[in-house]
Amino acid sequence: MSDNFAINSRGNSLKSRFDDSFAWGVATSAYQIEGAVGEGGRSPSVWDSLCQLEGAVLNGDTGAVACDHYHRYLDDIQLMAQLGVKHYRFSIAWSRIIPEGRGAVNEAGVDFYRRLVDALLENGITPHATLFHWDSPQALEDRYGSWRSREMAQDFADYAGAVVGRLGDRVTNWITLNEIFCFIHMGYGVGDVVKQQPRPPHAPGTVVERLKDVWQASHHALLAHGLGCQAIRAASPQPCQVSLVDNWMVPVPVIESPEHIEAAKRAFELVGTNGGVILPALTGRYGETFLAQLGEEAPEILPGDLETIHQPLDGLGFNVYTGCYVRAAQTEAGFEWVDLPKGYPRMNMPWLQVVPEAMYWGIRHVSETLGRGDLPIFVTENGCAAQDELRDGAVWDTDRIFYLRQYLRSAQRAVAEGFPLRGYFLWSLLDNFEWAYGYDRRFGVVYVDYDNGLERVPKASFDWFRECVRQGRVV
Repeated sequence: MSDNFAINSRGNSLKSRFDDSFAWGVATSAYQIEGAVGEGGRSPSVWDSLCQLEGAVLNGDTGAVACDHYHRYLDDIQLMAQLGVKHYRFSIAWSRIIPEGRGAVNEAGVDFYRRLVDALLENGITPHATLFHWDSPQALEDRYGSWRSREMAQDFADYAGAVVGRLGDRVTNWITLNEIFCFIHMGYGVGDVVKQQPRPPHAPGTVVERLKDVWQASHHALLAHGLGCQAIRAASPQPCQVSLVDNWMVPVPVIESPEHIEAAKRAFELVGTNGGVILPALTGRYGETFLAQLGEEAPEILPGDLETIHQPLDGLGFNVYTGCYVRAAQTEAGFEWVDLPKGYPRMNMPWLQVVPEAMYWGIRHVSETLGRGDLPIFVTENGCAAQDELRDGAVWDTDRIFYLRQYLRSAQRAVAEGFPLRGYFLWSLLDNFEWAYGYDRRFGVVYVDYDNGLERVPKASFDWFRECVRQGRVV
């Protein structure tokens, strides 16, 4: 038996280690950690603007200072080195690079990321740069309504080319967009969203006239991804890897029997925005049943759009936190959702039910349900908010360790069964600005003491994850 396998107490064979080539990393995003929103030539983003609106962010918090990573990045890289990870996923702030969203490049903004990347490489850490993690320039919102306009796709591609042309000698792992569902479908609202609150919960917080407008903006984001892929490859001075990151919704069979597994596969196209985001990106088509359900609210698709959207990818990023259970049923669709019982475990977010199987099934659905078993997958975000307490200089977040352990075991299962999972990036290195929840919810394995000079305190989960990385297995 290979050294990668062991016999557990019940005599079952388990793959106990990830391969040495498995990429262990952590992830962050620019607006959530950088701060310094008025320094180095950076202009306001839509998140800066949303934070100024009364009631948009809990406690009136903003990302103006955040974790002050802009000034403390060297210290934060040393934390990564202590953790033992060899990969770091971060995002680049569009409004630092091109303050007006289009036109002149701000070289001072580029220089910050040069310094960051150089320090990562000096510490043996591979940079993975996300070009867009929700903080689009406010200038483009003012000019043409940002993602509501088709112009946004070309402006993004031009921005991508400008960044890659300047950093591509140092960075070879590029991600176009992060989670179209969030920045489009939570950033634009109509109907029920407006009834529940005065604006959508996500920047730019725009109320549109009809659902079709939301899906048209979503289509423009897909076009930006496709044009961005082309721009990255054209601008890179050396061979590079290009990926898309999505948080596709994961239907999990409530019991792993043939009928429930088939029900979960049937559900995949119709759950969340899967049929209108991950399907066209990976298959070159919108889901037929999905479009039929949208009817007149479906987006306008011009000739050549799907070919532009369906670019070849070197990898796919999977952001996974939770999932939903489905069962086989005698319905037209062939499935039904399974409601969670009142006492079902969740972490410290209203949507964060603990569904570890979502890790495995999300990967399996891409390989089997979409027929893309050729595509390497990286878990680019996985983690949880917990009610962390700093006591006597320590944070014993055993609840976060419990959560991460279950999800990593699910990842281990995917690898053991031969699915192409190639790496895992924990969200997040640091507690940070958690969007509409401000600083009230903590996702980091490093505690940030907002009341004490932003002091960094590694949590128990930091030490636990360090041991997983060191041993190459779930401990």
